[in-house]
Amino acid sequence: MLRATKGESTSVSPSSSIDADKMSLTDEKLVDSHLVAEVGSGSETDQEIYIDPKLERQYVRTFDFKLLPFLSLMYFFNSMDRSNLSNAYSNGFATNMHFKGQEYSLLLLLYYIPNAFCDPFWNILTKKFGARWVLPSLMLGWGGCSMIEAGCTNFGGMLVVRLLIGVFEAGFYAGVVFYLTLFYTRREIAFRISLFFGSALISGAFTGLLAYGLFHIKNDALYGWQYLFIIEGAATVLISLIAYFWLPSTPSTCRWLTPELKEVARLRQLKNSVKKVDSSFSWADCKARVKTWQWWVYACISFTYTLPWTTASLFLTQIIGRFGFSTVKTNLWTVAPNCVGVCVLLAVSFSSDRARERSYHICFALTLSIIGLIILASVDSFKHKGVSYFACFLLCSGAYIPSALVHSWHNNNNLNESSKAFDTGVFVGLGNLSPIIVTATFRTTYAPKYNPTIIATCVSAGICWFLVMFLGTWQKKENKRRNEAQGMSIRADDIDTSKLSGYDDPNWRYYN
Repeated sequence: MLRATKGESTSVSPSSSIDADKMSLTDEKLVDSHLVAEVGSGSETDQEIYIDPKLERQYVRTFDFKLLPFLSLMYFFNSMDRSNLSNAYSNGFATNMHFKGQEYSLLLLLYYIPNAFCDPFWNILTKKFGARWVLPSLMLGWGGCSMIEAGCTNFGGMLVVRLLIGVFEAGFYAGVVFYLTLFYTRREIAFRISLFFGSALISGAFTGLLAYGLFHIKNDALYGWQYLFIIEGAATVLISLIAYFWLPSTPSTCRWLTPELKEVARLRQLKNSVKKVDSSFSWADCKARVKTWQWWVYACISFTYTLPWTTASLFLTQIIGRFGFSTVKTNLWTVAPNCVGVCVLLAVSFSSDRARERSYHICFALTLSIIGLIILASVDSFKHKGVSYFACFLLCSGAYIPSALVHSWHNNNNLNESSKAFDTGVFVGLGNLSPIIVTATFRTTYAPKYNPTIIATCVSAGICWFLVMFLGTWQKKENKRRNEAQGMSIRADDIDTSKLSGYDDPNWRYYN
């Protein structure tokens, strides 16, 4: 049985003689109560948490192979559903629905309003009731609505369904980001979010292939786009039902883990994530974070970084369309920049985790996007296709990275599970407002150059760059000041987070 006393190491190792089959409930309670008293109290002690590296690797591999791929699959279907409307449009969707004027554009635009404002609500529910119930329920909701879309016959009916889909899809990305912080430590989270986020970029290509096949079905009963909504919606519902049984709520309730690995999970969080594990939701923790000036800087960063991402993910086809290619060739030329963007996303996020640094990596990504946008705004794409196409690679290489690193950054510097859930919901929601701006400014009157939109996106990325550089530099200088005041050189993960009394604790260091 594990024991920990003041001045000793709290150790989890294979030799600790915890037998998952023979360990009694009394023994488990003794282990937990003792460790909570010494480690989880927040009082300063000489005790250090030690976790056997072999057991820790076993724990991480378990969730890398069992949790992360399934969450990526769920997000894959989330992204497919968000992009299928544009596929349906190419199959005569707007004509069959008898849309007039700007009704199709309104359908795209209004979706993002509930999608932006419902994020905090869903994330609070995720914290209160557990991701095992909330995330599959959201997926079941948007999957069911996707099938209902196939039965809509006019703009009003389709608008109501799209708004409902916006409500259900709102909490998924933010919910998963918060959910992953329960399983991974600060030095692991960015790369895992990137792997999860990368599935969304792959889904666009798959949706196009699926749509191509379905649109060739010869049937007078249903249009091809109706088959698309029905099949994608049904597959989404099926995956959501499996998710109810597959997803664990927390590491402490995960059926994949032995009691020994559950203890590893708890100690990992106390060592390098939060002050207290499995705490109840607290509005007081959320309010305390909102009152800090840094919270508002994170909020502004979250709003501004997403414009390049939205431009690259939703309107890359229109940008490449300036080259004067056919429709087929234009769509084909969007594949390579997106593939390179995914590779750069994974490489930079991996580097960020290894270096335990966030802000300068984000600035590097924003710099790539800004250079690409400047080239696109200043070069005649029809005459200089090679240069403009290279700019598309730069745009995509930088646009996707902040989505992983920004949300890793603010969660890394948050000691409370409640405020992590709230902050992630708010910040992702702010990011979801950017498609409203970009969709509204990508007007046909600006075609084919779309320079006003490209310039506005560039300005937004520039503002974000300065905010990230300011906050990151301030945090690094504050860490240096505290090191000099204490006459030592320590980094954020050199101090067990369970021992910190708060952000004013002399041993607190910003993870950056």
